[in-house]
Amino acid sequence: MKFTLSWLKDHLDTEASATTVVAAMTMAGLEVEHVTDPATKLAAFTVAKIVEAVQHPNADRLRVCQVDTVDGRKEIVCGAPNARPGLTTVYAPIGAYVPGLGVTLVEKPVRGVVSNGMLCSGSELEADDGSEGILELSDDLAVGTPASQALGLEAVIDFEVTPNRPDWLGVAGIARDLAAAGVGTLKDLSILPVPGTFPCPITIKVDGDACPVFSGRLIKGVKNGPSPKWLADRLKAIGLRPINTLVDITNLITYDRARPLHVYDAAKLVGTVIEARLGHHGVNGDEHLIALDGKTYDLTPDMSVISDAAGERPIGIGGVMGGESTGCSDDTTDVFLESAWFDPIRTAQTGRTTGINSDAQYRFARTVDTGSLVPGLELATRLILELCGGEASEIVVAGEAPAAPGPILFDPAYVQQLSGLAIEPTRTLKILADLGFTIEPPKDVSSTAFAMNAESLVCVTPPTFRRDVQGKADLVEEVARIAGYAALPSTPLPETARAVGGVLTARQARARIARRALAAAGYNEAVTWSFTNQKIAALFGGGSPELVLANPIASELDCMRPSILPNLIEAAGRNARQGFPDVALFEVGPVFFGDRPQDQKTTIAAILAPHAPRGWDKASAEGVFTVKADLMALLEEIGAPVASLQTAQGSASSWWHPGRSARLQLGPKAVLAEFGELHPAVLKALDVAGPVYGFEITLEAVPEPKKKSVKTKPAFTPSPLMPLTRDFAFVADKAKAAGDLVKAAAGADKALIEAVQVFDVYEGPGVPDGSKSVALEVVVQPRDKTLTEAEIEALSGRIVAAVEKAGGKLRG
Repeated sequence: MKFTLSWLKDHLDTEASATTVVAAMTMAGLEVEHVTDPATKLAAFTVAKIVEAVQHPNADRLRVCQVDTVDGRKEIVCGAPNARPGLTTVYAPIGAYVPGLGVTLVEKPVRGVVSNGMLCSGSELEADDGSEGILELSDDLAVGTPASQALGLEAVIDFEVTPNRPDWLGVAGIARDLAAAGVGTLKDLSILPVPGTFPCPITIKVDGDACPVFSGRLIKGVKNGPSPKWLADRLKAIGLRPINTLVDITNLITYDRARPLHVYDAAKLVGTVIEARLGHHGVNGDEHLIALDGKTYDLTPDMSVISDAAGERPIGIGGVMGGESTGCSDDTTDVFLESAWFDPIRTAQTGRTTGINSDAQYRFARTVDTGSLVPGLELATRLILELCGGEASEIVVAGEAPAAPGPILFDPAYVQQLSGLAIEPTRTLKILADLGFTIEPPKDVSSTAFAMNAESLVCVTPPTFRRDVQGKADLVEEVARIAGYAALPSTPLPETARAVGGVLTARQARARIARRALAAAGYNEAVTWSFTNQKIAALFGGGSPELVLANPIASELDCMRPSILPNLIEAAGRNARQGFPDVALFEVGPVFFGDRPQDQKTTIAAILAPHAPRGWDKASAEGVFTVKADLMALLEEIGAPVASLQTAQGSASSWWHPGRSARLQLGPKAVLAEFGELHPAVLKALDVAGPVYGFEITLEAVPEPKKKSVKTKPAFTPSPLMPLTRDFAFVADKAKAAGDLVKAAAGADKALIEAVQVFDVYEGPGVPDGSKSVALEVVVQPRDKTLTEAEIEALSGRIVAAVEKAGGKLRG
């Protein structure tokens, strides 16, 4: 939203500068983004008068001018054809930066004559008036007058409007808040009605769903054409392009009063009825409209459509943009002026569907003041009659506007109770009154609160342009905002003893540990949406109707995710399409299995897409065991009982490769994690090239470790004795998991056995059919003394016995 200081002063009686206004806006909660002040950019440029202009001795198209400037008389070489004695123009001294040329002036000869400055054109000052040559200003201007003042340029303030404050989308609304903040006095914003001299020949019909209320009037005998200079300059100052007087008046009121209007060329209407209805869907598809921007739009049944020809011909998209067929031109003599109110949700959805973000759509989507329906029409009528002439009909209104906000029972003392601001009740009520709220004594109130505070309670009714105010806390916010947030008292919170267990829950602490551990392992953290596509969710066990979103932020994100894996896989696919196929990603976040609170779980998911560059020396990496190793290390980091975990192969979920995946569990009903290679069919559905490996841990399923008296780790005491290794080969059933043999060997003597790992698996001659040979390396770490041969043999016997009990047989 942009406006100029002079525009603001049309509604606010103040002598405040742009700097003061910006500071007050910021304190009142308006987020100022940028201030463009031509006075700063053109500070070096001033008014000058040419006293003499003679032909340059060495150039036919140059003149040597004697110029009276703020620095005295200067000799300046000028090539403009209109440089002549007596001309008042703009002078730039040596050292000035010329914005239109992007150069800084230096003293140098021009064809042998030194030019002591420059006489400027409008384009060189970025204030082009459309004329050729140097600027021609009024002779009444004194030498030395600042150029910005002579050209009528002023500061433009640009600020961001929050969705809850549509009244700030009009300069009058900004003036109201600044007046309440004490920057000036608000001028009378009331609008005198224009009596109609004849009945309106056009009838209006509304469909309550498409448009709750619609008003309009016919103005005949107008003379359209270019806007007067003051109107065109005001629109150009905020970046709008003047079109013609009728259209420019509606644009002016849109920015002045936050009231969008529309004008139709009455001669181009078919019939005498204008109808606001929903779009039609026929056998040939949706109807369509060529809008004022020259583009054709399909009109779906959920859009508000303005039509004529007994409702058959669309002539506008309600609240968004009018149609080209009824647009006003310089030949327009009779005009129908529209002022309506359109539903914010429908208008926002229409703007999203069509891609139109017009000034009208922007305002209707944020709720336009219902109280401005007829006053906005009256103001536009007055301006049209003043600038274009003509004769206005009576106003016709169809439909009914939404009900005005209801009263709020309010105690001014609640301001201090809620905000801490000690403000006198009289000032509190004055601030609310200045903001447009109506304050009356309470009526028909028989509550206990009224009985105890009869003298202090009041009924505060929000104005129709403040539908965001719905309770007494909102009223306190308004008072605190205008009184100034800087006045809020600074009261430190009472000191409390630090919790012994820390401020994080066990789940939060584990999530933090997991992030650090996976980042240290080379994975990159991803933060993705908690939504996915319903079809994709179905591939991962989700997609139930209760998890489908009613109003998704994007059509492809319409369902709550049952797993983090699809989002990570799609992220890997996007990286691959950008030339980075080799990725390792992880995310810690929620997944959803139903619409109840207990159906939300926290998971840690990671994927590995090992697509290394092509090369003759590339060794094939076994991704399943890589992610398994990372998974086991992570589980150990977060305190899971790794030694007790069972590896159940062939029972993982359907999105995993059946022969290259498994789950880790403490029992059939206590599944902690699943890992392996993603199913090729799932990757194909996601349009991602395989292989992709991954794992997913459910944090709620990981049992919390027993609390220790201290959190510090014990001191590191390495053994002074050298470790020794022993190799064993066991024959086991082919379907036997090697991990079971490893676990059995490690449990044979937990005090001496430090590690057990598989270093070979063999199937072939020498091994019975249906069996395999698993070779284990056992690392033995003596603690107190060097082991004797007998002790080592005894330990070996215990290892063999434990493994044979688990299903293995020592290979001879």
